[in-house]
Amino acid sequence: MPTFSLSRLSLRIQAIWWRLLMRLHTSLLRLARPRPISPTFTRSIPTTLSTHPGTIPLVFYTPPDYDHREPGKNSRRYPCIVNFHGGGFVMGSATDDARWATAVVQQADAIVCSVGYRLAPEYPFPTAVEDGADAVMWVWEHAEELGIDVCRIGVSGFSAGGNMAITIPLRVQDALMRRRGAQETEDAGPDVPAVLTQGHLAIKIAIAWYPPVDSTLSRDERLKSMRKPGMEISKSLSNLFRASYLYPPDSAGPGRSSPYLSPGAAPDELLGLLPEHIVLYTCEWDEYLAEAERFRDRLVGLGKDVKYQMVPGARHGWDKAPSYSKVDPLVVDYYQRACQEIKRVFYGQ
Repeated sequence: MPTFSLSRLSLRIQAIWWRLLMRLHTSLLRLARPRPISPTFTRSIPTTLSTHPGTIPLVFYTPPDYDHREPGKNSRRYPCIVNFHGGGFVMGSATDDARWATAVVQQADAIVCSVGYRLAPEYPFPTAVEDGADAVMWVWEHAEELGIDVCRIGVSGFSAGGNMAITIPLRVQDALMRRRGAQETEDAGPDVPAVLTQGHLAIKIAIAWYPPVDSTLSRDERLKSMRKPGMEISKSLSNLFRASYLYPPDSAGPGRSSPYLSPGAAPDELLGLLPEHIVLYTCEWDEYLAEAERFRDRLVGLGKDVKYQMVPGARHGWDKAPSYSKVDPLVVDYYQRACQEIKRVFYGQ
């Protein structure tokens, strides 16, 4: 684990406090009716890409007819969505998006693998993206034993996780190219599974909910573009997220301009490696709206199949703040729309 200076220790204390509050909030959200389904099983996988060794918890939600005792012996192979939670790369857990997982399982007839990537400030950029790429490749490599159709895998995420749903396909492509290059050089060792030679093409769809896509922008630049000022993420949280994840801090921003953090600033040649199908949801009163719409326009210009919707009158994280007693019908509606896109891509419906 990285060594902490006094300022980093302060960030860690703040992060722990906010994690506790978020854990309480998400626990209460799960009490709202109808309640989400519970995870079917979990796995803990080793890291391979990060310079900080460790493990990554994966939480699986599965359809009712899935045999979790002997998944490899299921009579069919299921599509899978690998999901990344939000929380500014600082807080959150793999079970935060249980209600989204429930919608995907029940309406898109797919498995959801939710990733508990490691958090900043303990693990700053690019650890989260590396952990997410490790998770996707692990699912590919173990698809047979998991009962997953290796040709029908997608990614999704919310906020910071939405950013990851876009950047992880790029990081996976880089990892596979390096792996293939090493094998060609050594001409020895175990073979790479055939599906991994497809690179990013094995990720069929990316669903990003209100993602930040350009961290080269300052907070002031983002606030100036807002349609309804005053609805932004609090300054204290925004500062905590940026100071925790981008370390060491550098105003010149080599980390901020990385395509694994700021795909909106990446060249077209790199964005061409993203999945063919991209579903993008934004919020009208979000500080990230303008950059996400510019990113949408670039993807459309590159010939991607982009399905875009802005949720009117909504602020960032709108779907995570319904009543604790009853689910907001708007959340149900938009989750259903996203699931229809998953079915269209995976089932041709």
